[in-house]
Amino acid sequence: MINLKYGCNPHQTIANVRNGEDLSPGPIKILNSQPGYINLLDALNAWQLVKELDEALGQPAATSFKHVSPAGAAVGDTLTEAYQLAREADPKSSFGDFIALSRNIDKECASYIKTVVSDGVIAPGCDDDALEILKQKKDGKYIVLSINPEYEAPKLEIREVYGLMFTQERNTIKLNEESLLHNIVTENKGITEGAKRDLILASITLKYTQSNSVGYAKDGMMLGIGAGQQSRIDCTKLAGDKAWAHCGQGRFAKPYAVAKRDLSVSSDAFFPFRDNIDYAAQCGVKYIVQAGGSNRDKEVIEAANEHDMVMFFSGIRLFHH
Repeated sequence: MINLKYGCNPHQTIANVRNGEDLSPGPIKILNSQPGYINLLDALNAWQLVKELDEALGQPAATSFKHVSPAGAAVGDTLTEAYQLAREADPKSSFGDFIALSRNIDKECASYIKTVVSDGVIAPGCDDDALEILKQKKDGKYIVLSINPEYEAPKLEIREVYGLMFTQERNTIKLNEESLLHNIVTENKGITEGAKRDLILASITLKYTQSNSVGYAKDGMMLGIGAGQQSRIDCTKLAGDKAWAHCGQGRFAKPYAVAKRDLSVSSDAFFPFRDNIDYAAQCGVKYIVQAGGSNRDKEVIEAANEHDMVMFFSGIRLFHH
C-alpha cells in the first residue's frame, strides 16, 4: 500500500492506493518524493496511453496529463522529442503537468524536464544520472515513479461511487490500422501513411481522455484536444481552436496555409451533425475517423464529400469516465 500526500483536496487527509486485497503497491515504485491522489490518477491513465502508443506505432511516446486527461501526446524519434511535442500541444494546460514516457528516462530527457514546470513523471525506469537530475527539481520534491511494463491489470475494473460498487470489463480494445481504418465511407479514399499514424495517435489519446472528446493531430503529435464537453461540437471547436494556436509555434512555425493543411481528427463517438465536419474543414482537416452509427450519418458523409475529406467509420466507441 502507498500512503498518499492527501486525496483530491488537502482536507481529505486519508488517502492511499493498494493492489487489490493484498495491500501491495502493485506495479509502481516511488523513486522520489510522495505522490498525491490526483498525481497517481494522472500517472496511471497516462502510462496506459503511452504504452499503447509505443506498441501501436513503434516509436517513443510521451503525454502531458492534467486532471486525468491529456493536454497533449506525441511520438518522436527520441523520448525527449516526443515529450517536447506532447507539451507543445497545449503549453498553458501543460503547466504543472504529470508526464508519462513509454521508455526509460535518459539524461537528455531528464535535463529537458528539469527546465519546465511539471509535478512528476512516470516511466518504465530511470537511468541513474537522469534520476539525480530530477531529484534536484522542486527542491527535491519532484515526483518520479517507475512502473513495471510487464504488468497486466485484471480483466475487471471496480470503482466505488457514493457507497455503490461498479464493475465493468476493462477497455482493452487494441486501436490500430486494422481495427480503426478498415471502412472508408467517403468518395475520396486516398490516405498517406502519415495520416494513418495520426488517426491512430489521436484515437489512442482519446481512449484515455474524459468524454466527450475530439482530437486533432498532425506529424505524430496532438495539436488540440477538446475534452469533457457535453456537446460534441464544443469538443470539435475547442480542439480546433487549440490547433489554430499552433500557427507560428514550434514544429508549426510556418505560414498559416501550410501549417493548417491536411490535419487528422478522431472523435470518441459518432458525429451527430454535419456542423462538426464543417468546422473541422475550416481548421484544415483532411482525414477523419469516428465510430459512425448516427441517425444522420448520411448527412455527415455528404458534408465530408463536399470538403473532399477521407472519413473512416471504425464502429468503435471510446467513452472514458
